[in-house]
Order: sequence, then C-alpha cells, then structure tokens
Amino acid sequence: MNREMTSSLKELLKTPEGDWFKGKLTRHDHFKALARIDDALNRVPEEFTVEYWRRFMASCFGHFMSMHWELKFLGGVIHQLLLQELDHDGSTDEMRFLLGNHVVRFSKVEFNLITGLRFGVVPDTSIYVAVENDIYQRYFPAHDEVSLDDLRVVLTLREFQQAYDAVKLCLIYMLNWILMGVDERLKIPVWQFRLVEDLNAFDAFLWGAHVYRHSIFSFKHALPRRREERR
Repeated sequence: MNREMTSSLKELLKTPEGDWFKGKLTRHDHFKALARIDDALNRVPEEFTVEYWRRFMASCFGHFMSMHWELKFLGGVIHQLLLQELDHDGSTDEMRFLLGNHVVRFSKVEFNLITGLRFGVVPDTSIYVAVENDIYQRYFPAHDEVSLDDLRVVLTLREFQQAYDAVKLCLIYMLNWILMGVDERLKIPVWQFRLVEDLNAFDAFLWGAHVYRHSIFSFKHALPRRREERR
C-alpha cells in the first residue's frame, strides 16, 4: 500500500490522530482465576476427582484450562489498537483497524478461531426453567440474586453437595469472570444456573455468539466512554 492510500485510509479513523490521547484500560482478563477452578475441582472427594476433571475438560470451556495462567495484559497496546479503528462498510458487529499500511479485521471469524467457541443464533434464554432443588436453590437459597463474589465464596469455601456440582459452578464462573470479564459485583443471570443443570445442553449452547456479542460491544464503546470522561 503506498503512502497516498495510507493517508486516505487515515481519513477513515474514528479517532483522528490529532485527538489521540493516553489511556488506561481497565483490566478484564482474569486468567489467574483458572487456579480457583483448579482448586475447586481438586476439593471434591478423592474418588470423584478424576471423573469431575474429565467432565470439565470435555466441556465447551475445558480447553481454556490448557492456557498459560500468567498471561501479561498489555493495556497500552490495546488502547493504541482501538485508537486506530476505522469506519467501514462491513457488518456492524465487526471492527477494522489500520496497522501500519495494512487494514485488519476483527470479527466472529477471528473470534471463533481464537476461542473455538460455537456460533449461531442464540436462543431465547427465557425458555430455561427452574427444576426442584437445583444448583441455585442448594447453594444460594437466601439470595434473590447471585453475584460473582457470591459464587467465588462457594467455590473457595463450601463443600459440594451433589454429583457434578463443582463442574457446574466452575463453568458458570469461567463464563462470567474469565471469558466475559464482567464486574464481580454484577449479578449472574438466573438462566445460566438453569441451563447448567443439563451439562450437555450447556455445552451445546452457542457461547461463541454470546461472549462475542458482549466483547464487541465493550471494544466498540471503550474509547467513546473515555472521551466522555475527558470532557
């Protein structure tokens, strides 16, 4: 790409170079918390440890346990990348960036290649109904709502009551804290507790589409929020 073409593309920058600013991104990667999942699965009675580990590793999120737990978050690099986002005519749920002389894309395709999570049309989550003595009732009987902090306490301190409870709670924890990186004070949607009662149905859910929708929204709105804060 020649200099003239690069200059033309810079006119498509959502944040003109003259408006670039230093920023500090809130860290939402919590890969060190994989150790908490490891601890929880190892706290089950010894005769069940191998089976619970087998089931978790075979789940839709099991492959993430093979990641390095000490990944270094480069907030400055992410900030600089977001500053170079381009306006484009493609799908509204993807992003384009100008890196040097190259235009690169971040879309469902790249997200799927990175995460291995499934995509498709996410079903109406209101279809999931509570069952008697489900995992929500067993561990959070006095809670109208459950936060990630509440879930962390259970994973760290409580004894697990029934078969695969540790697996179910760890899946919900990984989804919200590690994959989506939501604020620990936010409430976990009740439908997730209902869905995880059926581990096979949980595995079959289109988590790639669900997590990507959350991620792309966060990326697209990161700089506009910072611009408002600077005013």
